Amino acid sequence: MAQGWQFWIDRGGTFTDIVARAPEGILKTAKLLSENPEQYADAAIEGITRLLGHAPDANVASVKMGTTVATNALLERKGEPTLLAITRGFADALAIGYQARPKLFTRAIAKPAPLYAEVLEVGERVSADGEIVEPLDETQAAAVFTAARARGINAVAIVLMHGYRFPDHERRLRKLAEAAGFTQISVSHEIAPLIKLVGRGDTTVADAYLSPALRRYVRQVTSKLDPGTRLMFMQSSGGLAGEGAFTGANAILSGPAGGIVGMAKTAGGAGIARVVGFDMGGTSTDVSLYTGSFERTHETVVAGTRIRAPMLSIHTVAAGGGSICRFDGTRLRVGPESAGANPGPMSYRRGGPLTITDCNLYLGRIQPAHFPAIFGPAGDQPLDRDTVIRHVDALAAEVFAATGRPITGAALAEGFIAIAVDDMAKAVRQISIHGSTMGSLEEFRRLVRAYESGRLTPHIDSTF
Repeated sequence: MAQGWQFWIDRGGTFTDIVARAPEGILKTAKLLSENPEQYADAAIEGITRLLGHAPDANVASVKMGTTVATNALLERKGEPTLLAITRGFADALAIGYQARPKLFTRAIAKPAPLYAEVLEVGERVSADGEIVEPLDETQAAAVFTAARARGINAVAIVLMHGYRFPDHERRLRKLAEAAGFTQISVSHEIAPLIKLVGRGDTTVADAYLSPALRRYVRQVTSKLDPGTRLMFMQSSGGLAGEGAFTGANAILSGPAGGIVGMAKTAGGAGIARVVGFDMGGTSTDVSLYTGSFERTHETVVAGTRIRAPMLSIHTVAAGGGSICRFDGTRLRVGPESAGANPGPMSYRRGGPLTITDCNLYLGRIQPAHFPAIFGPAGDQPLDRDTVIRHVDALAAEVFAATGRPITGAALAEGFIAIAVDDMAKAVRQISIHGSTMGSLEEFRRLVRAYESGRLTPHIDSTF
C-alpha cells in the first residue's frame, strides 16, 4: 500500500505556509492568507485541498502544524475573559509578581494589564505541611462561579496556596466550576505543579485565557480532516503533541519553535554551528540563538506574562509586517495590535489600517508586481499602493498640524519602520548578548578546554 500524503503547516497570524509530500515523494508548496473569508473558511484546510488537487479519494496520512494562534492572542490580548480563583488574601499576588523592575532607572513602570478579568478570593487555606488552616468555603465559591458565568465569563483559572502539593481544594473547586457551566477550567496542580505561587498562577491563567481560542482552531481543522489522519501540533518545547494534549500553556511559541528546529537543521547542513534566528511575521518577530545545541528554559516572560513550561528560548516582540502604525496626537506608535490577515494591511484592499507592510510599499521596498495577487475577492488584485500614498501623505499633514513640525510622507513611513526595527534590534541584542547564558557558558567551556589542551594562548579573546 502506498504511503499517504504528508503535510507540514506553519499557520501564522497573516500567512499560512504549507509543504506537502505526495506518496511518490514529490514536494509541493502553497502560501495563503490565514484568514480570507471571501474564499475559504480555514487556510490550512484550503491549502491541503489545493495541493491534493481536490481529489476526494486522496489519503492524507499526517498533518503536522505549528501555529501562532496562542502567541497572537497573547500579544494582542484577544484571549477568553478569565476569572482567577485564588486563596483569600492573595488577590493581588499575580499583579505584584516578584516586584522586579524591568528598567532600573525608570520611575513610572508601565506594567502590562493582567490576563484575568475578575478575581475570586476563595475562603480556604492549607499550610505548607498540609494542615487545613481554613476549610474551603464551597457555598461562597459556588455563588461567585454562578454569577461570573451569568456575566459571560467562560474560563476560570484555579490557583490556591500550596495547591501544587495539596490539591484537594483545587479539585473540589473544579467540580463547582463544572457545575456552574465553565467551558474552560485550568487548575494549577495540573498545569504547572511546582512550588512558587506567582509562576504557577501566571501559567495557569495563561492556559485558561488562551486554551479556548486554541481549542476552537483545533476543532476547526479536525472537523475537515479524515478521522484516520494523524494530526499533531508543535509545542513550545520543540516537540510534537496530539490534538488532545495541545493546550494554551504549551502553545505560546508553537510556530516559532518549529522555525528554530528548521534553522538548526539548515545551519548544520551548511556546516554552521552558531546562528541567530530572525523570524519576522505579520504580528510578531521571534529571535533565537543556536550554538550547537538548543537553548531551553522552563520559565520565561512573553508579552508581560510569565509562563512556566518547557520551551525553547525565544525572544518575541510585537512588531511585524502587519503591526498597525498610527499617530496618537503627540507621537508615532507601532503595534502591538496587528491588522492580521483580515482585513490585513491597508494595501490588501479590505479597508485595513496602515501597517509596516504599507510603509515599505510606500517607500518602494515592496514591488506590487512581485507580490502574490491574492488580495481581491477573486484573488486577482495586486497591492493597492495609491491608497497607501494618499493616507500616508494625509497623516503627514496631520502630524504637521498637531506638532508644527513639517514632515514628508517618506520621512513619516521611515519613522514608523525605524520604530519597528528598533524593537527588533533590541530583541536580537537580548537573545545574543544580554540573555544568552547557555551560549556564554558553552563558549566559556570551549575556551577552557582549548586552554587546558595548549591550543589557546592566554589573552583577552574577543569572542568571549
